[in-house]
Amino acid sequence: MTAADEQLVVVGSVVGLFGVRGWVRVISHTQPRENLLKYRNWRLGRDGKWQPTTLEAGHPHGKGLVLKLKGYDDRDQARVLIGQDIAVPRSELPPLPEGEYYWVDLVGLRVETTDGHALGRVDHLLETGANDVLVVRGEDKGRLIPFVQEQFVKEIDLDAGLIRVDWDPEF
Repeated sequence: MTAADEQLVVVGSVVGLFGVRGWVRVISHTQPRENLLKYRNWRLGRDGKWQPTTLEAGHPHGKGLVLKLKGYDDRDQARVLIGQDIAVPRSELPPLPEGEYYWVDLVGLRVETTDGHALGRVDHLLETGANDVLVVRGEDKGRLIPFVQEQFVKEIDLDAGLIRVDWDPEF
């Protein structure tokens, strides 16, 4: 597989400028947020158009991160980065223990009840204080289903592209 063919996973977004020396503010989609700084093969882009970039420095700041990317040495140069996503090759993500999943793996999966009633597809996930929540978009309506394995989420079959849930279709 060539680098161009490899699946990229969005792990953060550039949301603003920080100072006058080319530093930018970033929202990390990793847990913990500092894990974003561990990746080496960064791509920057939007709308599926990606360019390789190199992280020079970074650290936590407030609820996000601030970082410096190679080749962006002043505020005006860095301004073009605002709104761009940060992605890394899927192969750089560490393997997870059995029963744990990356959100990117769940998005797009079909969701049905344990008795076979189709609810829709996972559109995205939300992080709440108590647990993550599957946002499921169906033909009839959208649903918020707590991502609590064993209680509500009974089975996840990535190969079949399916999540089975114990959930009332009317809710």
